[in-house]
Amino acid sequence: MQFETVIGIDVSKLSLDLALISRDGEVESFKVENKPLSIKRFFRKISKTFDMSKALICAEHTGHYGYPLRKVCLEHNIALWLEGGAEIKQRSGVTRYKNDRVDAIRIADYAKRHQDKAKIQTVEDTTLEAIRSLSSERELFIKERAKYKTHIKDLKGFMDEELYKARSRRLKKQVESLSKLIKDIDQQIKTLLEANETLSEQKAILTSIDGIGEQVALHTIIATGAFTKFGSGRKFACHVGVAPFAFESGTSQKSRRKVSYRANIHLKTLFHMAALSAVKMKGEFRDYFERKVAEGKNKMTVINAVRAKLINRIFALIRDNRKHEINYNLPLA
Repeated sequence: MQFETVIGIDVSKLSLDLALISRDGEVESFKVENKPLSIKRFFRKISKTFDMSKALICAEHTGHYGYPLRKVCLEHNIALWLEGGAEIKQRSGVTRYKNDRVDAIRIADYAKRHQDKAKIQTVEDTTLEAIRSLSSERELFIKERAKYKTHIKDLKGFMDEELYKARSRRLKKQVESLSKLIKDIDQQIKTLLEANETLSEQKAILTSIDGIGEQVALHTIIATGAFTKFGSGRKFACHVGVAPFAFESGTSQKSRRKVSYRANIHLKTLFHMAALSAVKMKGEFRDYFERKVAEGKNKMTVINAVRAKLINRIFALIRDNRKHEINYNLPLA
């Protein structure tokens, strides 16, 4: 679809800076509060001049600060494209200055030039949205708990013993409290998954694969939007950061294929742990690992290959809607 009007939005906590580019190329700048009511009023105002059914809204993906905008756009069936900030910056050319108004114009210009690549936001399954929120909260509590545990361990022997005991007791109470909260969240997530047939089946398929545990399965389902956001295992492997790419130029610059540092580090860590578990278990992944190492391959290179194979296996099984079946007679390539 060719959009007649493009609106670029620079999102901040308290306000939205907007740049509207009309069909004839004229640019108008606006500023509104980052609240649903203010955003609705703005769209109502410009709808008197522009057809909002033929308008594209583009904003940087800024996490929860973009929630009011996303909520209003989905409620009123307005096309919203949330793009990564790095992608917009790379395609905006050389820049020498920065402010919110200029950023909004750059976002609008990017959206107008690349609107054929727009990924329009859709209404997400309410269960998946709740699980995503709970999982984010769980990660926050895990980091806090790890901080307190480290504090208890590091202070031992480096302060007055009586003071240490008193502080240790208080910190241990915090650790116990956080552990209880994490356990409660795990139970809520489990209940939500069991109540949703699609998500429950996907989790069962993923956990049937060697090395894939509860958390890897859960975060994969969340990251893929229940396998609606990535068309293939290769694309998701790029997102995770395990797909190797060549770095070559002319005849002088050549290097071995390497993974990109632009990746979802949290998911990459989870799949790394999954690969380590898989190569320790009896089966095709361990056989593959041992065979490649015996051939002289670097161990980390082989582990990365196992990570990629796990991802491709996940997408193949989801595509076929079946669980993993162990077959010792078919070695991995």
